[in-house]
Amino acid sequence: MTDQDARKPFLYVVVCAAGIAQDVTELITAAQERDWEVGVIATPVAMNGFFDTAAVEALTGRRIRSAWRSPNEPRPFPAPDAVVVAPATFNTVNKWAAGIADTLALGTLCEVAGLGVPIAVLPCVADALAAHPAYRDSLGRLRGMGVRFGEPYAGEPREDGGRPEFGWERALDLVAARR
Repeated sequence: MTDQDARKPFLYVVVCAAGIAQDVTELITAAQERDWEVGVIATPVAMNGFFDTAAVEALTGRRIRSAWRSPNEPRPFPAPDAVVVAPATFNTVNKWAAGIADTLALGTLCEVAGLGVPIAVLPCVADALAAHPAYRDSLGRLRGMGVRFGEPYAGEPREDGGRPEFGWERALDLVAARR
């Protein structure tokens, strides 16, 4: 048996700057319960208080990646067996579809898409932004690349003031369908 055979599958979780990111530990816990090892890559803006970074690092046992490593540093994560982008923002979806790799998160997404790694996305985009033609075009381009999308989530409050559930585990179902 090789080391590759002995290790658990590795999941990259890419976290973008949306309010629902505060609950990303739900996704990480669900992934670990499904026997994934998890590494988190966050957009630079998401690192500015959108989620509890200390809690995520304690849960994964790994530092969150947000910036490029220098060439002499070892790779902190193994190659991914799958990637989940949750929550995925308007900005990230559009830049990714355009091939813009100006952050570690976007560079990673551009690269893994070219490697055929299963990718699931849970968009968190306001309805007005989701109606923008560039966003619709980006979804079409990414779907054409094999990226799977969960239901859109705008996060608009319900009449009772609560917010609808964000389907964290749906992303795991989407990547499992590709494995």
